[in-house]
Amino acid sequence: MPDIWWKADPQDLHRLVDRVSSVYVERSHLDRDENAIVIINKRQTVRVPAAMVAVMLLGPGTRVTHGAIRLLADSGTTVCWVGEQGVRMYAAGLGPSRGAGLLHRQAWLVTRPKERLAVARTMYAMRFPGEDVSGLTMQQLRGREGTRVRKIYRAHAARTGVTWKGRDYKPGDAFAAGDDLNRLLSAANAALYGICHAVIIGLGASPGLGFVHTGKATSFVLDIADLYKAEYTIPLAFDLAAQGLTEERDARLGLRDLIARHKLLGRIVTDVKSLLTPEGTDSEEHEANLLWDEHLGTVPGGTNYAAHADLSPHGMTDNHIAVIGPDLDETDPTP
Repeated sequence: MPDIWWKADPQDLHRLVDRVSSVYVERSHLDRDENAIVIINKRQTVRVPAAMVAVMLLGPGTRVTHGAIRLLADSGTTVCWVGEQGVRMYAAGLGPSRGAGLLHRQAWLVTRPKERLAVARTMYAMRFPGEDVSGLTMQQLRGREGTRVRKIYRAHAARTGVTWKGRDYKPGDAFAAGDDLNRLLSAANAALYGICHAVIIGLGASPGLGFVHTGKATSFVLDIADLYKAEYTIPLAFDLAAQGLTEERDARLGLRDLIARHKLLGRIVTDVKSLLTPEGTDSEEHEANLLWDEHLGTVPGGTNYAAHADLSPHGMTDNHIAVIGPDLDETDPTP
């Protein structure tokens, strides 16, 4: 039986800058014991120092206590509810103790055409190993990408003997259009988007600030996922089609196994960080409670700058509703 959580080597615990990239939990109960998260299942009990974890991925069959979530939030650890082995992301929660350095860096890059083009070129260079793309425009890069992808499809069709008629995809309804191979590609890509989304959220970056893609709340997710399709989802879809495995679940489970076998999660973490903070670039990751000022840059937060401010015109009156249950030890007075 394979391990149901991602174990870090002991030496990784000493690298506080990177923390442990992720801990994946499945079919287990999570609780808190002082400053550690305790993962309990029928096979083992594992203690994880909360402050050493960047992302806690909660897979199927996971139960978690309020105390555990509070500790993870206070430690600045992102919690993501995901599918098996991180495939698909359903929800995420981020505690307040997390700096916005990576997010600020991403926003700075994406709002400056020269820097944005440089990041986009780096992404394309990762897809075209050994090729010089440093002088290409976005139009030239898109054209070269289209040619490359067509060659990859043809190569896998020849390798597997599966007929390839072209990519047929209907936005908003990925599985309604196309043949079995196209549906497998859509299912595998959707699963890949999920794990990329979880990593981006976990690192504190924005899934919506893309460099190649734009206009969607998941534009950066699409950017990052495109780095791995030629290596993972495309060959997987052709292999499954050749074996007669054409269900969405086949693609999802197949990608899940590839992710675990090749440790793709850690690779995505490294790639996202290297794209946004290349070597020699500093990115503040500490928590800073500051307020923006158009003249001073920033001023300290947590300070009352207008002791007699009237908040009632802004709706800060009786619009908050709390629903609180009885104490657990209270008994019903009625017979």
